Amino acid sequence: MQVNIKTIEEIELMRSSGRLLAQVFHMLDDFVQEGVSTLEINNQVDDFIRNTLNARPASVGQYGYQFALNSSVNEVVCHGVPRDSYRLKSRDIINLDITLEKNGFITDSSKMYVMTEADPLAKRLVKTTYEAMWAGINKVKPGATLGDIGAAIQTLAEGKGYSVVKEFCGHGIGREMHEEPQVLHYGKPATGISLQPGMTFTIEPMINQGKAKTKTKKDGWTVITADKKLSAQWEHTILVTQTGYEVLTLRQEEADLV
Repeated sequence: MQVNIKTIEEIELMRSSGRLLAQVFHMLDDFVQEGVSTLEINNQVDDFIRNTLNARPASVGQYGYQFALNSSVNEVVCHGVPRDSYRLKSRDIINLDITLEKNGFITDSSKMYVMTEADPLAKRLVKTTYEAMWAGINKVKPGATLGDIGAAIQTLAEGKGYSVVKEFCGHGIGREMHEEPQVLHYGKPATGISLQPGMTFTIEPMINQGKAKTKTKKDGWTVITADKKLSAQWEHTILVTQTGYEVLTLRQEEADLV
């Protein structure tokens, strides 16, 4: 496993990319509402990244994918394809997963949006998944292991009665969308590779309301829960610093969390 340790110059470029990606979500906070189609959200993001931020939506063309984001609604675990035919409903929860490239470096982040009449149990799942992501992030420091991250996420999520999706994981990121290492959202403390300053990777737990099993729809992209119960996901791109971590994609409303 060859993990790409970023230089000081490369880290600064990734910071710049991450700050731009945070702006995309700030824009979406007013745009995402019931009645809007997931394709309209995609088109808004594509235009904003290209024409306002002068950057590139990194998922367009990646592995043959043609959209600027994944839009994963309700039982969709990940990789939901934007559609003009699907308009957000008052009880929906939706994950918007977006990647952005600027000056050769990519950052990756996702956020849950909860519609006005969403069920309290749906809101609890979204809140717990966010807490699980931060439980993993807070384990990041030099000398900690990937297993420490996964164990923290798994312990919190399963402690609240949820299950952790195991088929998909976080990943190293930089010049490429997917680099080493793989960052599992389950595991045992003190196992896996040790973290070093200069590593950059995503932490992006997918947590299911029911069982962990998933299946992929016929479009070849959309992954759903096998039992059709709800799923939630949050994601940030993380830098391992000399003393701990830095969230490169931190959003304005999260400033007091670090």
